[in-house]
Amino acid sequence: MFDFFFGLLSHDLGIDLGTANTLVYVKGKGIVIREPSVVARHRKTKEIVAIGREAKRMLGKTPQTIEAFRPLKDGVIADFDAAAAMLTHYIKLVHEQPKRPGFPRVPRPKVVIGIPSGVTEVERRAVSEAAIMAGAREAILIEEPMAAAIGAGLPIEESNGSFICDIGGGTSEIAVLSLGGIVVNRSIRIAGDEMDEAITSFMRLKYSLLIGEQTAEAVKLAVGSAFPIDKTDRVTVVRGRDIETGLPKTVRVSETEIREAISSVVSEIIEGISETIEETPPELVGDIIEHGIVLAGGGALIGGIDKRIATEMKMPVWITDDPQTAVVRGCGKLLDDLELLRKVKVAARKV
Repeated sequence: MFDFFFGLLSHDLGIDLGTANTLVYVKGKGIVIREPSVVARHRKTKEIVAIGREAKRMLGKTPQTIEAFRPLKDGVIADFDAAAAMLTHYIKLVHEQPKRPGFPRVPRPKVVIGIPSGVTEVERRAVSEAAIMAGAREAILIEEPMAAAIGAGLPIEESNGSFICDIGGGTSEIAVLSLGGIVVNRSIRIAGDEMDEAITSFMRLKYSLLIGEQTAEAVKLAVGSAFPIDKTDRVTVVRGRDIETGLPKTVRVSETEIREAISSVVSEIIEGISETIEETPPELVGDIIEHGIVLAGGGALIGGIDKRIATEMKMPVWITDDPQTAVVRGCGKLLDDLELLRKVKVAARKV
């Protein structure tokens, strides 16, 4: 009875609680929130100062009294209170609308949340508890490769094998799916964040230039690539602090240099794909060779990464439409298909 009542007053949500970005899908409306997973709070009082884009702009720029950070690390919750506060903020944001006189809105939504496939039971419970604390009446967890495959429109319920590689900010989720389940999967904690770290290390070693997390990400987005795409070698300007003099310094870096910097990270992701295929039953390998590897997640937007994987794995690779939203679109589709949700969920918790 209460579940039905709260269902009338709330929007059911699909949430991709990512290391780098949080996306929220509202049933019947689509994706309404796409914000960085960053929280800024007062160090002593623990009062939340900012969440999302505003908090991200504070990274590396805060005074001693304020800390700006990501509540998630490698796809799992590193700071429970901050993650719960972030979820609470987004749930309230979705339900902010004019209320009918005498009819208060009580946001108690059912939420479907994508989580890395390699998390422990304790880490799963932390996500469920954070969602319940944020105001959800029911928290249903689904593994990210499954959600990404559903969002990409792969025929996961058929007997044919489907191969998905979701390269996010904290983890790369690699899985082979068939008959509505995951046959083989691998969750490696090497993804977009490690590419940023590789760029930071490269700038420090080659140019004696100290740069921050946001600058490294901006360089990756500007000229990052995994495979030569065309003859032009793009160049970007990078500003930071000279390690030797301590003074501001500006250098120009090329696409070729950044490609070399992140090459080892891309190689580790390809190694994870190769190891997953080695464990895949032969019949399904035949399906994968025929239909190819599907890439999702923000890492799929790195220029030429599909060509690099295709060259090394010797099989077709294609990038799904709008790869960054594949997981949250999958969670959204499951809100409309309760039978499939019942089959693929890995955990569920009600108030």
